[in-house]
Amino acid sequence: MVGLWGVITFLAMLFGGANPALAQQAAGVVGISAADTAWVLVCSALVLAMTVPGLALFYGGLVRSKNVLGTIMHSFVILCMVSILWIVVGYSLAFGPDVKGVIGNLEWAGLRGVGLTPHATYGPTIPHQAFMIFQMMFAAITPALITGAFAERMKFGGLMLFAGLWSLLVYCPIAHWLWGGGWLGTLGAMDFAGGAVVHISSGISALVCVLMLGARHGYGTDYMAPHNLPMVLLATGLLWFGWFGFNAGSALGANETAVIAFTTTHIAAAAGALTWMAMEWAHRGTPTVLGVASGAVAGLAMVTPGAGYINTFSAVLVGLVAGSLSYWAIVKKGKFGYDDSLDVVGIHGVAGVFGMLLTGVLASKAVNAAGADGLLVGNVNFFGAQVLAVVVVGGFSACGTWGILKLVDRIVGLRVTPEEERMGLDLSQHNERAYS
Repeated sequence: MVGLWGVITFLAMLFGGANPALAQQAAGVVGISAADTAWVLVCSALVLAMTVPGLALFYGGLVRSKNVLGTIMHSFVILCMVSILWIVVGYSLAFGPDVKGVIGNLEWAGLRGVGLTPHATYGPTIPHQAFMIFQMMFAAITPALITGAFAERMKFGGLMLFAGLWSLLVYCPIAHWLWGGGWLGTLGAMDFAGGAVVHISSGISALVCVLMLGARHGYGTDYMAPHNLPMVLLATGLLWFGWFGFNAGSALGANETAVIAFTTTHIAAAAGALTWMAMEWAHRGTPTVLGVASGAVAGLAMVTPGAGYINTFSAVLVGLVAGSLSYWAIVKKGKFGYDDSLDVVGIHGVAGVFGMLLTGVLASKAVNAAGADGLLVGNVNFFGAQVLAVVVVGGFSACGTWGILKLVDRIVGLRVTPEEERMGLDLSQHNERAYS
């Protein structure tokens, strides 16, 4: 009876029971900046646009035509599922009151106590719920990024179970360690907008996924070129557009730091696109649309952890490194024998790792007094904290992903049958065609 009463009480809290804490907060809103609140809400919508339609169309254009709907479906459904998980328990695990630096407790489950009054740490000039919804969009896009690695071969049921478990068991702890008062942040590691939390976690997890699922049938022999490059370029523009919300929105206000992050984001993307184009032109003889788009995304990803901590010329350097390193990572992936369908590892994994390290080198308090001086200013301790964050987040993501995949494979299976793969995910998983 006690257990049943606890369940009834929790459901009442979630679905309309009076919440004294929320009522009190709503009645006593103080310190709210209308400009900051509007900026964070707009940036939340921009990050949403990165996932749907941005990432969905980007990945959809890169696969073969028989898999485009199934691929787009991944991003859309993950957005919906993670949004629900986030308000029920995910936000509390990631940002709730700290438990020994490891995880948030469940005090904020169901958003209990997450109301309209600003939180001193999570945005003193915006409603707490504005910060919550902004972070929800980060939580949604991160597992969606992973899906590009195993595109064209995972069961839809397996995908949903994997994404839900990964969001709670891998993403939430990492977000807490760096952003929610956890131990990595306490040690001095800094990740302005998700170099480790988003890109390292998704990139390393993507590598584990492709190693465990194996290559697509016909990989290396069949024609597997993108079926719609105009769609890819359109989606790159949407990602670039939304990334301003991703990075500049992480300033949590319409302020000087937002301007810095906005500028460095754009410059790194432009430098990344031009560098990739030049590398490809010199190496293969022609510049390609896919190369320019990939270079822009690499630049955007690599500048993310330092966007609010570095100056404009440092952003140019970040873009140069992003375009060149990610290009060579993808050129050389064939020698390592893994089939990363849409190059999640080569772009997001590489960019996340080196973006965190470059932040440890290039960050400057002259740019952002709330940041840190990097290795160029002689701050070895900060650089060491960045290295530690890279190693810990990468290792935890790999181990967590491996365990989740093993569990999902045992419960529902991971991979479609060879016949279903030849038919395509659109028909075999959804009984639909993208083009008739």
